[in-house]
Amino acid sequence: MFAAVGMKIADCTFEDGESPLKESTDLEIIGSMFKWKYPLWYCRNVSLENCTFYENARAGVWYTRGISFRHGIIEAPKTFRRSTDITLEDVFMPNASETLWNCSDVKLRSVRARGDYFAMNVSGGEVDGLDLVGNYAFDGAKNVTVRNARMLTKDAFWNCENVTVIDSFISGEYLGWNSRNLTLINCTIESLQGMCYIENLVMKRCRATRTTLAFEYSSCDVDIEGHIDGIYMPASGTIRADSAGSVVADSPDVSIIIGGKSYRG
Repeated sequence: MFAAVGMKIADCTFEDGESPLKESTDLEIIGSMFKWKYPLWYCRNVSLENCTFYENARAGVWYTRGISFRHGIIEAPKTFRRSTDITLEDVFMPNASETLWNCSDVKLRSVRARGDYFAMNVSGGEVDGLDLVGNYAFDGAKNVTVRNARMLTKDAFWNCENVTVIDSFISGEYLGWNSRNLTLINCTIESLQGMCYIENLVMKRCRATRTTLAFEYSSCDVDIEGHIDGIYMPASGTIRADSAGSVVADSPDVSIIIGGKSYRG
């Protein structure tokens, strides 16, 4: 079935053979199972519904343009790499390590995933409803909006540019380092030494539960509702919180307002 064109494939099982649908175009795949490596490389315009990628269907979708995967399970790691125009909806990925690397124009809806290095270097993404357990998520992401996510992920959103996270929960050490234009709106954050070395960090209506040593060398416009355990050496801007455990600052370009009382470096 190499280079298949315009096919509807239903209730089939692909196993014991690599790259069964490589270079194919305009496929509709329903209720099928993939049990071996590289099933959909260099493809164009593929829709999958109620399908399953088993663990050995590794590196399943690379160099592909225009693919939707709805209501299914992807057990295999390293799925989706250097591909574009990807839609995942109601998908469970129990082994999502190194998934969605170097992909663009990605839409995720109601996705559950576990694995390290999820969505590294994604460019252009819309996420609404993501449950993720795995470290180093969205490293190097650009032009991405995330809504309604729950993420347990150390070192998330490093080296990013133009990323906005809304109505979400993120727990993990060293959040957001070395990023530019990172915006968090109505989020709950738990982080040790998070939000550091960021150019233009914006936080609106956020909570910072058990968060300490935050904002080191970052330029900030930060509004924390409630308490933050520690603020450490922000570079510039304004940080507001109802209360704080410790505040260390020496930059003349930063204003820190705690419970209505203003401090300057």
